[in-house]
Amino acid sequence: MLDLWYKNAILYCIDVETYMDANGDGVGDFEGLTQRLDYIAGLGVTCIWLLPFYPTPNKDNGYDVMDYYNVDTRLGTLGDFVEFTRQANDRGIRVIVDLVINHTSDQHPWFQAACKDENSKYRDYYVWSKEKPEDADEGIVFPGYQKSTWTYNPEAGAYYFHRFYDHQADLNITNPQVREEIQKIMGFWLAIGVSGFRVDAAQFLIEVRDNQAQLDVESPYQYLKEIRNFLSWRRGDAILLAEANVSLEELPKYFGDGDKMQMLFNFIVNQNLFLALAREKATPLVEALKAMPSIPETGQWGHFIRNHDELSLDKLSDAQQNEIADAFAPDKEQMWIFDRGIRRRFAPMVDSDPRRLRLAYSLVLTLPGTPVINYGEELGMGDDLSLEERNSARTPMQWSNEPNADFSTASPDQLVLPVVTEGQYSYKHLNVVDERRDPKSLLNWMERAIRMRKECPEFGWGTWQIIETGNPCVFAHRCEWRGGVVIAVHNLSREAYTVTLELDDGDTERLIDLLGDQPYEAIEGTSHDVQLKGYGYRWFRVGSHHL
Repeated sequence: MLDLWYKNAILYCIDVETYMDANGDGVGDFEGLTQRLDYIAGLGVTCIWLLPFYPTPNKDNGYDVMDYYNVDTRLGTLGDFVEFTRQANDRGIRVIVDLVINHTSDQHPWFQAACKDENSKYRDYYVWSKEKPEDADEGIVFPGYQKSTWTYNPEAGAYYFHRFYDHQADLNITNPQVREEIQKIMGFWLAIGVSGFRVDAAQFLIEVRDNQAQLDVESPYQYLKEIRNFLSWRRGDAILLAEANVSLEELPKYFGDGDKMQMLFNFIVNQNLFLALAREKATPLVEALKAMPSIPETGQWGHFIRNHDELSLDKLSDAQQNEIADAFAPDKEQMWIFDRGIRRRFAPMVDSDPRRLRLAYSLVLTLPGTPVINYGEELGMGDDLSLEERNSARTPMQWSNEPNADFSTASPDQLVLPVVTEGQYSYKHLNVVDERRDPKSLLNWMERAIRMRKECPEFGWGTWQIIETGNPCVFAHRCEWRGGVVIAVHNLSREAYTVTLELDDGDTERLIDLLGDQPYEAIEGTSHDVQLKGYGYRWFRVGSHHL
């Protein structure tokens, strides 16, 4: 019996260093995170995804790893990590961690040894060239912040390849010793309680350079099968969730026949969802969903509004990117980054309009797949555009109106990142304590919506189809699983509409209103006229079962 727990999961992304500081040094830690597990459980979260927490020089939010087998001392100890996973599991919450194996920090002992000695076994852990390759300026991931993908190391007397920043040297996955080492890393964290991995930069992980020894397989995608095999033998219910922002044609190669990644973030739907929100028309979202490849039965899409990086819009045309920028990032100089995206949190993009916030999160909770929520999104947290690069959207969690938002007792100048103190997103009036007391708050709405989503496994498990509404602003779809049918209707426009749903014969029983922006009512008969306010949404169950 396959345990496909991720099909009906609620994922919550946390950066330990900005969530809760227990020891008052200004940096969040595992002890603080453990103290907040009751809050996370109360929200309805069933799986926490942790951003990198490994020892690091911390030049790239921890994605420059120095040691894969430990916890950064700023965040606690391995003992603290194990206590956190144990307490999370006690509350029915699984933990997945970032697997950052495309590159290491240039401070990693492997890279240091590789530079010191050409005959070291670690030399072949990385990708080298005596001459600077001609394509060194192509494929730069961080335009404006990164000059090349090859950097000269004087000690090694050679250039090393780095798809990302020059302090992040790419690992050579064509080397069997590197692949063995990666299996050991996975095995280590599985042994101390994690339920899987979010695979960082998956498309670059399997990138093979011309000057690398070729993998003895027909395609680099075979490597994904190799790590999946290892994972499944070690822990049958563990998952791989890949960050692969690739073209439609490439996506099926990451799922394979159900023998590679179980989950992929759906970047294409995410980008088209923003285009739909900007235009107040459902068409871009409908077209993106229809274009998605069919995936294996064990496969699943991860849907999100925002994550810890920029909102990447690279799969859209320049004209479409500009439409989204005009709507959600009007000060392009301040708000745009890497020539492709927006460095803001979602709430400020829509001026904290509660209708638009609920519409967007209602969509994420009902789209066919698994919702992924970034910490603070449940509050409608804002950003700090005075911070560099992507840090603008990574400010500490806002717990109360106490100093430092109750994130830390350190002096404000010691905080890992400053809390938001100005304007409508200031912790003084946007925080967990105040929102808990307000029955109309986004936090209380999110708890209710997540609870209802968990009672509608059809959204995560079911086969789905788009329902015609006759209105380009209204998106409706149905999901069916094990005889249960749920329908979600979303109005992306500020105008109110009444639409008539064109339903299958089997769906003409009454519709039970599960969640909406108006009082619940059963829609009787076969007309199925649905009223929607501006930015309104309705969730229905067909018939009376599963109430």
